[in-house]
Amino acid sequence: MSFLRAQGATEYLVLLAVVLIVALVSVALLGFFPGMASDAQIAQTQAYWSSASPIAVTESAAKVRIANENQTFIYLRIRNNGATPIRITKMLGGEGRSMLYWCNGPYNLISEYYYLGPGEERYFGNNDPGYPGYFNLPENRRIYIEMDGSPIYSCSLAAASSLCSPQGASSPGEVVIKDFGFEYESYIEGQAITKRQIGAKPLVIKCV
Repeated sequence: MSFLRAQGATEYLVLLAVVLIVALVSVALLGFFPGMASDAQIAQTQAYWSSASPIAVTESAAKVRIANENQTFIYLRIRNNGATPIRITKMLGGEGRSMLYWCNGPYNLISEYYYLGPGEERYFGNNDPGYPGYFNLPENRRIYIEMDGSPIYSCSLAAASSLCSPQGASSPGEVVIKDFGFEYESYIEGQAITKRQIGAKPLVIKCV
C-alpha cells in the first residue's frame, strides 16, 4: 500500500511540474510577442465594458491625430444597459480627471446630447476630414484623449497612460485609460440622482 501511495504522489508531482512548465512557457510567449499580450488585454476589457451597467461600451477604436501625435481620437459606442433613463454629464478617467464637453467647432456639453433610455445607444467620435484621424460616422461628436495631465482642449480627456503610436511606428499601439467611467444622472420616478460609474478594469482601445 505504501508503494501505491508513493507512486500516486510521484505521478501527482509529475503532473504538477507539467502544468507549471506549460504556464511558464505561456507567460514567456506573451512577453516575447507583445501583440499577443495586448490582444488578450483588449479582449478582456471589451468583454467587461460591453456588459457593464448601466453604461456599456459596445464598440471602440482609436486613431492618432496626424496634426498632433500627442493626441488620439477615439470612437466609443455606448449603450444604456440599465432599466431606467440616464443622462451622461461627464467622462471620467485617470486620477480624478473629468471632461464635460464634446466638440464640433464649438464646445458642447455632454449632458445636452447623451440622454439614453434603456437600451438606447449614442457614440463619441470624430468624422471631420479636416482633422486627419477621423472615423466614418453620421455626425461629428469629437473628443480627444491625451496623456494624464492638463488637457489642451475642453473636449479633451487627459487621463491616458498610453496613446496611439506616431505614424511610421512598427505597431499602431493602444489607448489605455485607467479608472475610466462616467458621471450620470439616473431618473427614478422623475427624480434625477447623480451617480458615478468607474470601471473595475481600465478601458483599453486598439489603435487602427
